[in-house]
Amino acid sequence: MSEILIRNAARVVTMDAGRTEVEEGDVLIRGGVIAAVGPGLATRGTVVEAKGCVVTPGLVNTHHHLYQTLTRAVPGGQDALLFGWLKTLYPIWARFGPEEMRVSALAGLAELALSGCTMTSDHLYLYPNGARLEDTIDAAREIGLRFHPTRGAMSIGTSAGGLPPDSLVEPEAGILKDMERVVDAFHDPAEGAMVRVGLAPCSPFSVSRDLMREAALLARDKGVMLHTHLAENDEDIAYSLAQFGCRPGQYAEDLGWTGADVWHAHCVKLDGSEIDLFARTGTGVAHCPCSNCRLGSGIAPVRAMRDAGVEVALGVDGSASNDAGNLIAEARTAMLLQRVARGADAMSAREALEIATLGGARVLGRSDCGALEPGKRADIAVWDMSGIEAAGARDPVAALLLCGPTRVRDLFVEGRPVVRGGQIVTLDLPRVIETQNRLARRLMA
Repeated sequence: MSEILIRNAARVVTMDAGRTEVEEGDVLIRGGVIAAVGPGLATRGTVVEAKGCVVTPGLVNTHHHLYQTLTRAVPGGQDALLFGWLKTLYPIWARFGPEEMRVSALAGLAELALSGCTMTSDHLYLYPNGARLEDTIDAAREIGLRFHPTRGAMSIGTSAGGLPPDSLVEPEAGILKDMERVVDAFHDPAEGAMVRVGLAPCSPFSVSRDLMREAALLARDKGVMLHTHLAENDEDIAYSLAQFGCRPGQYAEDLGWTGADVWHAHCVKLDGSEIDLFARTGTGVAHCPCSNCRLGSGIAPVRAMRDAGVEVALGVDGSASNDAGNLIAEARTAMLLQRVARGADAMSAREALEIATLGGARVLGRSDCGALEPGKRADIAVWDMSGIEAAGARDPVAALLLCGPTRVRDLFVEGRPVVRGGQIVTLDLPRVIETQNRLARRLMA
């Protein structure tokens, strides 16, 4: 069985139960699994020198819309709030097809990989012109990232009082049928799975109560996870109160959308009772700090959530609302926003790194990932701390969040190299960029 030894790292951040950090440490990979962590390990296999580097578990992204990588910095949406931003972009997204979905996913996944991400979810909730969920699954397989795609949906268009145009909504019977199809075809419940599928009606303002309820029943029958947007901004709260007569947390609970198999994106406006509900039920949260800043949604109460026992992870959100997909930068922003809201001691660099790694694995239900310890999957990021960003830093682990770098040197997923020397090795990235730009020009013409 082949082995890889990552050797002589300045610090190995394990994220094990004791949050052990190993100085001058090594990580031994065997057959896609971590075999040992510690100093002075040996191998007859491949050696990767990591002198001057910090080695961490791969980062985990728990909320994204990869298709939006094709619509960054769109005029008309740059300074809009959530609902106005959506109305600007819906007509452009309606022109997408299978090629746009696949290429935008390749570009977004490459950007994530270069920022240290080894596992990502994706929330794909529109399927125009023959697009299917497997367009993104194929892209993830090509680049080699661990992937949690979710079959999203919108069913209430403008003619029925919803936000999306009628051209982007689907009949609910067809949505449920395709949800069952993609789970049966692509979901892998086994340990070490590279693809796990979830069900994800888009939001309370774009699908019916019936679809939310039926999706929850289907997910439990199939043993897969549930995901949606919730309590993202003040407009979201006002809509929930006006349409449903309750706050978003109560709406979610009433429809079966709480529990350890559920995670909600954003949750910027959760109140104390909703935070207690999530903690009590084990419901997870995907915190998207840069998107929340970009759309002026507010600062999510992450400190209060964590203190209450809510599982919190990070998401870069769609590249049209961020407009970037850099997960280590997202972790830094999460840390800084909690300090803005609660003081300089509200969140440490190590806690932000924990949320970005172990926190993401927990929210996605991956007990096999998120830490560097024997038996876990070999999803590993190697950060070169010898550059100008961290020059003079006394604490290399804190420096990763406080200073940089923001681009990983080496990245391994299931023990296989995806990034080496700061470059993607599984894709012809210049060709992806060229194709991405060509498609973006066509969409905006």
